[in-house]
Amino acid sequence: MDISPSDYNSFREILEQQSGILLGDSKQYLVASRLSNFIKENNLTSLSDLLSKINRPSGKLLLQKVIDQMTTNETLWFRDSHPFEYMKRHLIPEMRKQGRFRIWCAACSSGQEPYSLAMLLDEISASATAEIIATDLSSKILQKAKLAEYQEIELKRGLPDDKLRRHFKKIDDNRWQLNQALRNSVRFQQLNLLGVPYTNGRFDVIFCRNVLIYFSQENKTRVLNGLIDSLRPGGYLFLGASESLTRDCKPLQMVRCSPGLVYRKN
Repeated sequence: MDISPSDYNSFREILEQQSGILLGDSKQYLVASRLSNFIKENNLTSLSDLLSKINRPSGKLLLQKVIDQMTTNETLWFRDSHPFEYMKRHLIPEMRKQGRFRIWCAACSSGQEPYSLAMLLDEISASATAEIIATDLSSKILQKAKLAEYQEIELKRGLPDDKLRRHFKKIDDNRWQLNQALRNSVRFQQLNLLGVPYTNGRFDVIFCRNVLIYFSQENKTRVLNGLIDSLRPGGYLFLGASESLTRDCKPLQMVRCSPGLVYRKN
């Protein structure tokens, strides 16, 4: 698919405005690889034709489908391990003393992160006192997350065998489904991280990992300050291993997990 410079610039401007995803100057190949078949399947002729359709008042649904196509849904079970170890050893015992607590997994993708937390809470008998909210921009990936069915190749990405046996049932030779109790313990919602201020309440712990790397510095700061405002006093924010607070963020205390770190609101 050929993409003119003007169409590419228009597309990446719309994508950033609507999702926060910032494409570089030479990512035409990425747009072409993710949208070529989509354009054909929707009886469109080109990126220019697609832009024309999504800019119409009736183009909101098509725009959401485009965002679904452009979203990177890279995720793992118990990713990086140290946030879950720190939760298990320090935060959950601390929070259980105060009674019910709330956890928000922002940009949850296909559910591996919130379900990893649900398993952790279940195994230490804390699930009854915790509420897990998981959000993502993509309506398509949220449908997959709610179903909680995973192929064997997806399960091998970080899920220990003992947790597979304990928490999943086999559907066929290649698919497993998380048990009903853990599926019910996570509440999924569609949410655009650019939609600051957030209206889903205050949280004791927020996971927002490996998504802000796709945002501009301005949007990164905007989202981070929105997340900080959503933390209760004493609450914790986990970012991705390659992410950090920006210069213009509201102040948080940095706590070393050894390895890794977490940010605490005073």
